[in-house]
Amino acid sequence: MSTPAARFSLLPSMELRSSVHHTLLQWYAQEQRDLPWRTTHDPYAILVSEIMLQQTQVERVLPKYQQFLTAFPTLAELANAPTAAVIAVWVPLGYNTRAVRLQAIARQVIAAYDGRIPDTIEELLKLKGIGRYTAGAIACFAYRKQVATVDTNIRRVLHRVFLGLEQPAPLANDAQMLSLAEEVLPPDAAYDWNQALMDLGATICISKTPHCSACPLQTTCRAYYEMSQHSLFPSGTVLRQLRKVAEKKSSYQSQPFTGSNRYFRGRAVAALRSLPATQRLSLDALGEQLKPAFSIADMPWLQQLVNGLVKDGLLDYTEEGVRLP
Repeated sequence: MSTPAARFSLLPSMELRSSVHHTLLQWYAQEQRDLPWRTTHDPYAILVSEIMLQQTQVERVLPKYQQFLTAFPTLAELANAPTAAVIAVWVPLGYNTRAVRLQAIARQVIAAYDGRIPDTIEELLKLKGIGRYTAGAIACFAYRKQVATVDTNIRRVLHRVFLGLEQPAPLANDAQMLSLAEEVLPPDAAYDWNQALMDLGATICISKTPHCSACPLQTTCRAYYEMSQHSLFPSGTVLRQLRKVAEKKSSYQSQPFTGSNRYFRGRAVAALRSLPATQRLSLDALGEQLKPAFSIADMPWLQQLVNGLVKDGLLDYTEEGVRLP
């Protein structure tokens, strides 16, 4: 009989993969989250959900998802809508450039694919703004293709289960993690497998305080095995206790949100949403709405802010002022 150390020495063995497949899929059948985008195979609805879920928690997406599909029930209606109307429905989900990008994808699909979202990763990657994860998600969740895909949660679970602890540094880069995901994909179960990995990563195998005692993969997880063998930590200690805190905080992370560039971008869009469609707001007037003590000295900052919004397709700017596109 092989020891745990020997079992982990040749990852991922067929025996281990089979065990993980069976356990995780059985867990998912009983514990899967009830999410509205899992009740449809409409590629458009899946596309909307995937773009919304980028950098945004599920709880915030849930109410906005249905509201957005009610406002723009088809790809064609989204493509033909005024961009300002799309942004207005998207608010306050955040990262409004995603709304502009989503509409641009819809327009590209109408123009290049006769309104049908492609069903292969190769064609999906030709859509501007769609990366490998989103392409894989659409191919798998909408078209039931047997493909692997890797988001933050999937990466974390696969790394911990098959490779071990991520600290002090991950043992695999993005390309290697995708190769691992493809290698351990169970036959004819890509949809449930990918959803199960995301659910486990979102609810149990979370980043800082994983609930190892509740994890169905505890006995087959290499990270848990490594942790249990550590002489300083008893079995069951969360991974956070093994982390070496050496994170470098970005300037965005270190400043309050209310003083951040993202905050003022959101305020600028919100200020212009109340204007009639053809009316423009002068830069001075916009600046006064963004900062109560706005002065001429703030104009370079405001100009840079507006230029960024224009570049991202969120504002239209002429000498007469700014408005939503």
